[in-house]
Amino acid sequence: MKLAIAQLNPTIGDLSGNAQQILEAANLAANQGVRLLLTPEISLCGYPPRDLLLNPALVEAMATTLQQLAKQLPPSLAVLVGTVTPNPKAHIAGGKPLFNSIALVEQGVVQQIFHKRLLPTYDVFDDNRYFEPGLQANSFTLDGVRIGVTICEDLWNDEEFWGKRNYAVNPIADLAHEGVDIIVNLSGSPYSAGKQQLRESMLRHGAVRYQQPIVYANQVGGNDDLLFDGNSVAFNRTGEIVCHARAFETDLVVLEFDEQERDLLPTTIAPAPTSLDEEIWSALVLGVRDYTRKCRFSKVVIGLSGGIDSALVAAIASVALGRENVLGVLMPSPYSSDHSVKDALALAANLGIKTHTLPIGELMQGYDRTLESLFAGTEFGIAEENIQSRIRGNLLMAIANKFGYLLLSTGNKSEMAVGYCTLYGDMNGGLAVIADVPKTRVYSLCKWLNTSGVGKIHPNQQQEIIPSNILTKPPSAELKPGQVDQDSLPSYDVLDDILDRLLHKHQTPAQIIEAGHDPSIVNKVLRLVAGAEFKRRQAPPGLKVTDRAFGTGWRMPIASRPLAVSSEQSETTKSLPQTVA
Repeated sequence: MKLAIAQLNPTIGDLSGNAQQILEAANLAANQGVRLLLTPEISLCGYPPRDLLLNPALVEAMATTLQQLAKQLPPSLAVLVGTVTPNPKAHIAGGKPLFNSIALVEQGVVQQIFHKRLLPTYDVFDDNRYFEPGLQANSFTLDGVRIGVTICEDLWNDEEFWGKRNYAVNPIADLAHEGVDIIVNLSGSPYSAGKQQLRESMLRHGAVRYQQPIVYANQVGGNDDLLFDGNSVAFNRTGEIVCHARAFETDLVVLEFDEQERDLLPTTIAPAPTSLDEEIWSALVLGVRDYTRKCRFSKVVIGLSGGIDSALVAAIASVALGRENVLGVLMPSPYSSDHSVKDALALAANLGIKTHTLPIGELMQGYDRTLESLFAGTEFGIAEENIQSRIRGNLLMAIANKFGYLLLSTGNKSEMAVGYCTLYGDMNGGLAVIADVPKTRVYSLCKWLNTSGVGKIHPNQQQEIIPSNILTKPPSAELKPGQVDQDSLPSYDVLDDILDRLLHKHQTPAQIIEAGHDPSIVNKVLRLVAGAEFKRRQAPPGLKVTDRAFGTGWRMPIASRPLAVSSEQSETTKSLPQTVA
């Protein structure tokens, strides 16, 4: 029996468009003799639909669209379609209104409905807000083959693999005990760097432990801040990969189940990214392309400072959208160095994008005159520095509004963590492309782009993409003479290690210090991270590429005080400057 995985890129809420994707994949599969087609979690609506699910009209429209799709699908094909169905017992105290469901469609009708059993509520997931958990193992028989059906999180609760259970039941174990022949999993599993290795280890463990072939069908594409990498994969009962779909692209992969051997046969294995930098690059390109397309933009505008962050964002955008759809704007001030302008122009030439230069010196003088009497008797400081950033932000927003462009924000994760960014200035934008990329990774990505990734920009280009001076000069906001980032922050190697331990490894201040960091620096970083929460709350959505991003899964209070290493050291933090706006 032939099975196929339709690795789809849905637009959330576009029921007709998503149904058309399923139909096209079904027709292709039927032409190849496929008997069963798998689609991702909630493929009919796109995952995650979030509070769109609170609209009863959408749920009704999904049911109608599913019935219409069923009549259009090839009669020779059975299709598992991800959808949402009402909970008839929602009136019972505590009952949720919906199920996260899979519909088995065959011969023009919905034959069976299966419900997701494990509902995650961690990180970016909030399934329990909308869904009632399914209470029974899900399986069906097709041409004598018994197929167990699971949905995303249903896979992620093997106590032998994780060392514990997060839920009372293990749907994979239940299906194995029922004696199914194949386990399929229909997923909407968001991307984070290195996550595919974890998925494959978990799937391999499950296949070997239960002696069951497992087919994993994942969504691909960008939906707001969440990226989905696809990477659909199948394992035979001995834990060997027998097929692998492409990463970060739509795909249709066909595999065959040998009914005598009761196992999957080897088939196509797509090449995977060869490094973490290539993987993250591919994710960011996909995120910019999909966010722009799904929000109905065709062109973007970027402030080019001559620094490494805007250089990386411009490179990503030029690949995601085409160089003809990217405008770089240079806005030099009297404090801008000559090399910053030269570096920005050299970058634009390498990328082949258009530029426009808008000097802001006269605008700065106008602000100075307007504020002269009010600021009289005070020293030049952060307020005046930030005026420059806000002038630039206003100019970029004016361009975006005038021509209907999407403004891409260029701040990195290290800056967003400690508030080294200006509200209504460099934080302006509709999408923060590298807001989950630490500064040290920004450098790594740019170095990769200049070597292994050169062909990603233009297929025949051999020269470096990021000018070498951008990579070697000290990073600076250039808001006052001789300024460099390390006037205000620890070196980025130190800062990023502290942030990694704090945000990703959830280490205590004492543990971070035990790792070799200066207590005063640790306390400073803790305070800066807490003090910048009000900025992050007002930032544009940022593409999530790590397991802990300042986005959907980040739920921190604004009015709070950070933990200090000790009461004595806590006193020292009182003298630290407030996080600047």
